[in-house]
Amino acid sequence: MSTPLREPTFLILTALASGPLHGYGLITEVSDLSDGRVTLRPGTLYGALDRLTEDALIAVEREEVVDGRLRRYYRLTDEGAGVLQAETERLRRNVEAASSRLGRLGFARPAGGEA
Repeated sequence: MSTPLREPTFLILTALASGPLHGYGLITEVSDLSDGRVTLRPGTLYGALDRLTEDALIAVEREEVVDGRLRRYYRLTDEGAGVLQAETERLRRNVEAASSRLGRLGFARPAGGEA
C-alpha cells in the first residue's frame, strides 16, 4: 500500500500491533494512543474494520458471545504489520526532515526525538 494512511487507520493498526482487540477495546486504545484527539464512533470504526479486513490488513481472530451480543476480536495480519511498518518509517523520515529544518532556524527538536 503506497498511499499514506489516514490517522485513524494508522492508529487502528497500531492498536492491533499489541494483540487482538474487540471494537470497544479498539475505540479505547485509539483514544489513548492519540491522547484523546481521535475518537472513533462505532459506525466509523466498523466501516474501517470492514475495509481493513477486505484489504487483508487485519483478520478476525475469534468471536464470542458476551451478554447475548457477539464480540468479534480483530488481529493484525502480516500484510497489515508490513503496511504499518512502512507507514511508520515514512512518518519517521518526515519528522526527521522537519526537525532538521526547524533546527537550522533555531527551534528546539521535539522532546524525546533523535531526529
